[in-house]
Amino acid sequence: QVQLVESGGGLVQAGDSLRLSCAVSGRTSSENIMGWFRQAVGKEREFVTGISWSAGRTAYADSVKGRFTISRDNAKNTVYLQMNSLNSEDTAVYYCAARSGNLIRTPNYDYWGQGTQVTISS
Repeated sequence: QVQLVESGGGLVQAGDSLRLSCAVSGRTSSENIMGWFRQAVGKEREFVTGISWSAGRTAYADSVKGRFTISRDNAKNTVYLQMNSLNSEDTAVYYCAARSGNLIRTPNYDYWGQGTQVTISS
């Protein structure tokens, strides 16, 4: 059973940076895709970014392109989300997710973490 544990959330000011981590356990080679999603109050959960463990392919939502960077450390089984130039629109609970297959930009992930709150003060 795949388990995902996010960390690194918090309260920062607009313009600041924050790095989220997702520690992955129980993953097999089948769960090749990792994603970050977020859900703001009153809004639906949305795709932020994703990466493939094997080839390091990435995909980003237009709203974060150029500001957020996803990376993975295969040795540590950890995925990171570096967030720069944060603004109030980035305030949300951020979820780490895993899925099998090759598709990154899809809402259909199989495993989810518990989420970590990111709050940006203006």
